[in-house]
Amino acid sequence: MSRALIVIDVQESFRAHPLWETTSDLRIADRVNRLVRLFRQAGDPVVWVLHSEPGTGDVFDPALGHVRLMEELERSEGEPLVHKTSHNAFTTTNLQQLLTERGIRDLTVCGIRTEQCVETTARVAADLGYRVTVAIDATATHPIPHRDAPAGRSVAELLADPRTLPAEEVIRRTEYALAGRFATIETVDRLEAAAALRA
Repeated sequence: MSRALIVIDVQESFRAHPLWETTSDLRIADRVNRLVRLFRQAGDPVVWVLHSEPGTGDVFDPALGHVRLMEELERSEGEPLVHKTSHNAFTTTNLQQLLTERGIRDLTVCGIRTEQCVETTARVAADLGYRVTVAIDATATHPIPHRDAPAGRSVAELLADPRTLPAEEVIRRTEYALAGRFATIETVDRLEAAAALRA
């Protein structure tokens, strides 16, 4: 084996967050499960990543019970599950060790949020020498407020602000930032089609 799927932060924390209703794909777990099945069928490992911020009292604080995989996800017994406290999945985990022990050089990444933990993981992985693919339609994110927007606004106020960057635009910008520099951009459909041709 030389490739692995990294599933980043597809966790209940986001459903418990007020911004969940604005998420670009409320059914992201469905596409993630398709990727998981694709990699398992090929005998390639799946690594699950959860984001944790102990002691913060917010939805990423493990004490609140939301730092767990979304209920629909199909994790198999024995598949690694790592907890990170940084934006990328490497710095605060043993992910690189897990991949090195398995001889992995190619990574496909997916998850939440597109421009944050997924993109940052892709960039770090590329710098570490991995060949990276981002399954862009198996990622999701939220609208981003303008840098000068006041903190603590409601979701309605965020969406009403013309300066807010829509989630679809956030994803598009990530595609542009990563493609040809840090990663190959793919879709779940294309990855499934490529796998069918290899079969």
